[in-house]
Amino acid sequence: MRKSLIQAAKFTVFLAIGILLLWLAFRTVDFRGLAEGLKGADYSWLLLSSLFGIFAYLSRARRWIILINPLGYNPSFANTLYALMTGYLANLALPRVGEITRCMTLGKKEKIPADQLVGTVVVERTIDFISLLVIMTVLFFTSGSSIREYLNESVIYPLREKVFSVFGSALIPWLVFLSLTGVSLFFVIRYRTQLRKIRLMSKIFDLAKGVINGLKTITNLKRNREFIFHTIFIWFNYALMTWVVVFCLDSTSHLSFVNSIFILVIGGLAMSAPVQGGVGAFHYFVSRGIAFVEGVNIEDAMAYAILTHESQLVLVLILGALSFYMLYRKKKTKNKDLSG
Repeated sequence: MRKSLIQAAKFTVFLAIGILLLWLAFRTVDFRGLAEGLKGADYSWLLLSSLFGIFAYLSRARRWIILINPLGYNPSFANTLYALMTGYLANLALPRVGEITRCMTLGKKEKIPADQLVGTVVVERTIDFISLLVIMTVLFFTSGSSIREYLNESVIYPLREKVFSVFGSALIPWLVFLSLTGVSLFFVIRYRTQLRKIRLMSKIFDLAKGVINGLKTITNLKRNREFIFHTIFIWFNYALMTWVVVFCLDSTSHLSFVNSIFILVIGGLAMSAPVQGGVGAFHYFVSRGIAFVEGVNIEDAMAYAILTHESQLVLVLILGALSFYMLYRKKKTKNKDLSG
């Protein structure tokens, strides 16, 4: 009961944040102009965008298998893909809960310790974050001044202020924090045998060990080149998925592939916001980014953001629901065969 209340409270808080961001995104938008833009859009391009999205998901599933292999397991591609999409579906309910969901789902289906799978997901997310930072850095130094100005004002400066706001820019609080962390780790490692006698601490140690084993997979990859290929292929498809949507609207059809890289960066950062499916955050940052950099009016920029976000949302809902059904159907069929 208590757990359900906590989950409900989290859902409500994240939903409230999303609604607030939606209000901020739409408060200066003329809804009549927005409706006209959406009415005159060519929705056939969304099918192509969804196709690139599917390519990225397929590649993600294969890359995850490559990360799992060093653990001594070789899950089937189908189950890995189903677990991945089920996780994306869960993220629409609570941010980041999908990462745990897909690990537990695949772990149960393929008899793999879920805590070790968590480690592989941490590696995967770290690689994605580094990839996004690399793309953003290249874009920052190679693109026009307007893009650099927007990234500075809307991304780089806010991130820096967020870091400083934790303890401020003073050096002493940071040193105290790091010192306390180091001392705590020392005592945990020094007295781990005694701490393991406590049931809760024993579970925490086992979980940490499993996660660490999962993290080590990045150093034991047997198919490094394939892993790099899939990482590049995933982001290339994300860029194509983002770009082709511009052709839905006459007002954005002039945007180039390079412009889509810019949209990909700000959209990727927005999707990391603590709201269900990036709702509100994506609409705000992408629409303002296109309007600021390309001079597109806010109504058409918002129409693009809606077409991009909602088409991918529908894709995740369809593939996620289908994947959940396939996992359940297979389990049900297996149980029926065993009982027969």
